[in-house]
Amino acid sequence: MNIAAANSPAQPVIVGNRVELQLLTTLQCNLACSYCSLGVGDVLGSQKRATYTAAQLGDFVDKHLADKEIYITLYGGEPAMNPRFALELIDRFPLVRFNMQTNGTLVAKLPDKVLARLVNMMISVDGGEAVTDRYRGKGTWKRVLDNVRAIRNSRTHAVLTARMTWWSGETSIEDFDELLTVFDYVYFQFAQDDQAHPPESVARKKAVLSELVERFFASSDTLYPVVPLMGTVRNKVAPQRINELSAGMTQCRVSTNLLNVMPDGKIYPCPDMLYDTDLLQGDVVGNWVRKSPLQPTPEMPCADCRANAYCRGNCMKNLYLAYVKNDANWRTRVVEPVCDMIRHMGDEIDRFDARAWFARAAQPVRNRLLNAEVYEFCEVMP
Repeated sequence: MNIAAANSPAQPVIVGNRVELQLLTTLQCNLACSYCSLGVGDVLGSQKRATYTAAQLGDFVDKHLADKEIYITLYGGEPAMNPRFALELIDRFPLVRFNMQTNGTLVAKLPDKVLARLVNMMISVDGGEAVTDRYRGKGTWKRVLDNVRAIRNSRTHAVLTARMTWWSGETSIEDFDELLTVFDYVYFQFAQDDQAHPPESVARKKAVLSELVERFFASSDTLYPVVPLMGTVRNKVAPQRINELSAGMTQCRVSTNLLNVMPDGKIYPCPDMLYDTDLLQGDVVGNWVRKSPLQPTPEMPCADCRANAYCRGNCMKNLYLAYVKNDANWRTRVVEPVCDMIRHMGDEIDRFDARAWFARAAQPVRNRLLNAEVYEFCEVMP
């Protein structure tokens, strides 16, 4: 690889002023979720803990990202299984914001020093208790909620975000409401699996989406904090905000300002495609990095989609598999159903005249919709 060419001024590695370092501190996990994306290519469990040092990461940042604001997401596997490395990172980067993406079952065991430095914690669930336990193991839901209650306020002031993988058509608006009694936000992402979205499940999810949108616009004095709804409304009422992090490209940010660092220091653009060595983007230990190889291409049909103005392509992994790798099964059973649901969500929002709602919204609601920090830690689109 011609590393010098990859880092030439004509090919900036990072677009914009901010970059998220998503650090897979371990590839071990204490759960065995039935659909884990790291299970593809035998990635899960393949590396026990980070073998590069916080000092080496600091050298990498100093060389390649010195003019950027960096923020760090502790990721895995299950990052709570490697608290020692988290402590090293916190000491090395005292000015950096920290996020953690976790299954939530071990967070009460984290050191207070780690919990105190987190500005956000994204905790994975799959909906309500029955659905979560089905995909993550019996009793997982209760363990997660017990851990969340144990750390809230008394041990951390992090914003607590439920990262809900929307797999099942059984998930209801009541499940969202229950999550919001415990979490500050719900961020849902449609499951990326070719068994997740048969027509009958899509129909049920659309019905719940319609209910969620109606709930969102029921009041202009309070905000219904479900992030894909918030993000879509924000993009419709303040479209200039779309480009702040993603430069007009997919809002998953893998094309622009997200670097995923494996425990061995290898860097990939997408955390779900760590098995594809063709996408290798850099190496902390070797101290090099190139522009993300996951970029929009003419084969991707997003420009002609009516949702493009607020969606901007959603998930680059899905688009890459469907239209660059020409995986017809992935295209018809994942990408097309997900795009259909995103269009439905946008159409339902349009029924309520988002601009008129925003115009009469209370100022705290307007500020939160436009400026919520949680947007930096999730993909905004589902």
